[in-house]
Amino acid sequence: MAGLMNTFYNAFDTERLSGWEAADDFRTPFQVDRDRVLHTPAFRRLQSKTQVFWSGEYDFYRTRLTHSLEVAQIGRSICHWLKQSSDCLRDDYFIDPELVEVVCLSHDLGHPPFGHAGERSLNFLMKDYGGFEGNAQTLRLLTERIFSVKRTGMDPTRAFLDGILKYKTLWSELRTGAEAPENHFIYDQQTNYLDWAMGGVDFPIELTPGKPRDSFKSVECQVMDWADDTAYSLNDLADSVRAGFLSIGNIECWAEKTGESLDEGAPLGDLVRAIRGNRVEPFAGKRIGKYIQAASLREETNSMSAQSNRYRYVVDVDEETVRESELFKRLAFEVVFLSPELKQLEHKGNYMLERLWGVLKTRYIDAGTIAGQDFQLLPEGIAAEIEAATDVNQRARLVCDFLAGMTDGSAARFYKRLFVPDFGSIGDLVG
Repeated sequence: MAGLMNTFYNAFDTERLSGWEAADDFRTPFQVDRDRVLHTPAFRRLQSKTQVFWSGEYDFYRTRLTHSLEVAQIGRSICHWLKQSSDCLRDDYFIDPELVEVVCLSHDLGHPPFGHAGERSLNFLMKDYGGFEGNAQTLRLLTERIFSVKRTGMDPTRAFLDGILKYKTLWSELRTGAEAPENHFIYDQQTNYLDWAMGGVDFPIELTPGKPRDSFKSVECQVMDWADDTAYSLNDLADSVRAGFLSIGNIECWAEKTGESLDEGAPLGDLVRAIRGNRVEPFAGKRIGKYIQAASLREETNSMSAQSNRYRYVVDVDEETVRESELFKRLAFEVVFLSPELKQLEHKGNYMLERLWGVLKTRYIDAGTIAGQDFQLLPEGIAAEIEAATDVNQRARLVCDFLAGMTDGSAARFYKRLFVPDFGSIGDLVG
């Protein structure tokens, strides 16, 4: 805590999972969190994971890495705006921008190759073993896996760990009969981390599993959420225009079909005029500033507000700005994400993950052999860890870790090494 002049946070917020505390570090605990994340392979791999378009398609498209950097910049700006504009905050009492930065930088660490299509594929393949969710996987990386040599987590502070907990509902709590949940859960084995993040405080009875409980977020998580929405609804939109998926013609067709206005001053009308004037990036940049200033703070009392100021405040966003963000996200989803071109790529990514899972399941999860031979298909350290696991669910989770940790390119190369006869050499790396 030495040198930390911000009274917004207390020892409960800065406590680490292990209880360890650096007595002589010149950095704040949240700066240590940020620095640890920045220097991990998991963070660097985001440069080759899909945001909207497959990574490597063209140099200027956003990847998970550039998206995370943009979310972090927007998140920091929201912190500065709230400190400047809100009567709730002071010079010695404010939302730490470096804590919000590391939450934003980390929010997509657990996402697998091939974007949300890859996430859905792995969740389907893991339906008998506890499911897969990108945010739950982020929690797993931070607490157990992120330093690959030691197979340990990064020992996060409570405020950081809680900041990435967009969802606080267990997989089994959302399961109905044989139907596994589609998304928005953490793994059942992560209950202890959820309990630790909440300081052992039980959820109020009205916070039932699902959306009511998931809405109970720390103020830093709320800032990250709005920064993510801002980047997704504006910067990803700009990528779609540059890639040719959003044109004046198809925006006009979509507006006519949905009854949305194209008048001057209307969001879609302004977007069309920006495309016509070749000013989409300035259009997005100006809107980002507007979205940042649409945020405000409101104080509330709840089961955690006496324990931590992180639960004492709610981030409110102007309703008109939220509607505009939702409009742009709906436009991108219906015109871009549902386009045959992207769906074909999603199908290809799903097909590769499904076949990779099939062969790894036979070899490592079911502990069987392939065509009567005991092939070693994974790197030695990973294979040894899987084979040492005695529980089938644990073996499945470790195989899933391997696939989720791959980039778009390494997954495609691994697929080709296993299934394309004339691809690969003995010198190629699996990862």
